[in-house]
Amino acid sequence: MRKVRPRRLKVYFDGGCRPNPGTIEVAVVARGVAHFFDDLGTGTNTDAEWLALRMALQVAQSLDAAEFDLIGDSLEVVRLANGASRPGSDSAAAHLARYEEAAAPRRPRQVKWTPRRQNLAGIALARRNA
Repeated sequence: MRKVRPRRLKVYFDGGCRPNPGTIEVAVVARGVAHFFDDLGTGTNTDAEWLALRMALQVAQSLDAAEFDLIGDSLEVVRLANGASRPGSDSAAAHLARYEEAAAPRRPRQVKWTPRRQNLAGIALARRNA
């Protein structure tokens, strides 16, 4: 008898500003449901991507999946979150520290990069603003 493993939860994230810098907005998509977060303050697109990563982590942790991946289109944020590069600024170091603190109780299996056109959260955010 073959044992069926539960599917790993995939959680997509994207953040942006209107204008840049400006008001931050975030979308997270998990299990086919888009979650939108507004009133996150002001900042740059990079700040928005970091907030999106943390919101995706929060959504994934709340869904109580055995394993989960976080998927976004910001190569800089993905590389830093995976430890593949080092922060080049105090701002990036602060964002990384906040992410690491939030992830300590329950880490994703991996943080993955995807092209913007395949990022379900980016697609949801674009549709919302169309």
